[in-house]
Amino acid sequence: MFICVFFCTFALQSLIVKYMKRLLFLLCTLHIVPLYIVLCPFVHQHCPSVMASVPSYTNPILPYDFSDPDVCRVGDTYLLTSSSFNNLPGLQILASKDLVHWQIVDAALRDKLPGYEAGAPVLGNFVWAPSIREHAGRLYIYYGDPDRGIYCVRSKPMENGLAFPLEWEEAVLVMPAKGYIDPCPLWDEDGRVYLAHALAGTRASMKSVLLIAELNEDGMAVKTPSRIVFDGHEGQETCEGPKLYKRNGYYYIMHPAGGVKQGWQVVQRSKNIYGPYELKVTLAQGRTAMNGPHQGGWVTTPEGEDWFLHFQDVGVAGRVVHLQPMRWVDDWPVMGSDGEPVYKYEGLMYNIRSDQVPSTKEEGRKTEPSWANFMRRDEFDSLTLALDWQWAGGYISPKWFFCDAAHSRLRLYSAPRDMDDFMPNMLLQKIPAVAFTVTTRLRFTPNSNPKMRGAEQAGLIVCGRQNFRLEVPVTDEWCFLRLQVSDRQQGQFFISQDGLHWTKKGDAFELVEGNWIGAQVGLFCTRDNRYINDSGFLDVDWFEIKP
Repeated sequence: MFICVFFCTFALQSLIVKYMKRLLFLLCTLHIVPLYIVLCPFVHQHCPSVMASVPSYTNPILPYDFSDPDVCRVGDTYLLTSSSFNNLPGLQILASKDLVHWQIVDAALRDKLPGYEAGAPVLGNFVWAPSIREHAGRLYIYYGDPDRGIYCVRSKPMENGLAFPLEWEEAVLVMPAKGYIDPCPLWDEDGRVYLAHALAGTRASMKSVLLIAELNEDGMAVKTPSRIVFDGHEGQETCEGPKLYKRNGYYYIMHPAGGVKQGWQVVQRSKNIYGPYELKVTLAQGRTAMNGPHQGGWVTTPEGEDWFLHFQDVGVAGRVVHLQPMRWVDDWPVMGSDGEPVYKYEGLMYNIRSDQVPSTKEEGRKTEPSWANFMRRDEFDSLTLALDWQWAGGYISPKWFFCDAAHSRLRLYSAPRDMDDFMPNMLLQKIPAVAFTVTTRLRFTPNSNPKMRGAEQAGLIVCGRQNFRLEVPVTDEWCFLRLQVSDRQQGQFFISQDGLHWTKKGDAFELVEGNWIGAQVGLFCTRDNRYINDSGFLDVDWFEIKP
């Protein structure tokens, strides 16, 4: 009898502990604070190492330009990718365990953009609005190239799980068509595969419609032509960026409409993949200061919590990523705070020390933005470049750089500029959406041939539709260059010989965003088209971006 009671009590306690996180999440959602306080001692006594799946945060969770983000979960790891346009490595992949703290772990396009040919216009082109999914032990990323069609790049079978960097196959042009963009696949329960997508008005001479096609079993070729399943010309203009899901027998298309800066989120559902679809607006700016809210994706935690990531266009800094709580009511998603974006989320976070339980009463407490934890200061002591660096052009040449780990420095070699003065070998990083300072220590050694005098330049650059440069003096001595940017995106260059005493260089300037992307900052080493059989070079000791 005693043994039976013991095991029954143990089993009941185990069930309570197992579902405690879900219960506390529900209580937090319903604001039943007193009951939460009552349960806290039990949680700390019986679950000393439990941590809520999503901690407290302040939006944006990624205050960098990760445009058109999409997200999926593989096991207990969340993966995010975004538009990379002309930058390489492209399709950067970020990983997280809690949806708030992210790290760049891979890139699916390594050294050349599919379809790139020398001389082709690159700025703002190529890799638009991807979606990322796991299927049959592989990662699939679909993206639209507005001039070529819809591509898929997939990993080789992940026999060892998510061991980054993954091995990636060559990108496949799944659906050749000019103006086809924003693809998203769905593997249905019956084995059929569908692909939703939109149209780019600049290439297709039509927009504000959503389409669905059927693919073959592995999702790598078109099986049927696309067909329009929704026309948004009346009331949902500029509908784009569809994400395709299935839940409780309904097919769902989640997509933005109304334009990037002033639009809203729409959810459509139907029992038939081709419709007809019924529609609801599920997230809009409302009374908040969060314009947009634009394209994103839905993900469910292992605990059964639902979340929606989307971007907000903030101008010069690009399109930053927000995270919204999400719940289901009558098979419709409710995003944010009853359809308005959430600025601050008070998550449950508890572990063995009771004094670490956050107070739900500290509404006036200042919560700092969550920052991506990938490298912000680079000492260049690795044999490869860190994954937050991207080159500006449609390809990467091994002649552009040397990761000189033995001397803990990066060497950039001068490369000829294009006829229109574009430098594909600009080495760039995203800028944060706050005031920041960039500082670097470097030394420039131009080619010593007299006929090359004045042909080469190197230094610090701010890249957008208009570029701003600070060149390194040709002294063969180490110096420091600095860029200070205010929270109003006004920049000022400085130079120093010792890193302590700084002199302004040039006038202040207003940063300018790029083609579909925010401004970027980085390094350049270039020359005009004078022929020579060797190049000068720029040595970089370290590079730091500091909010």
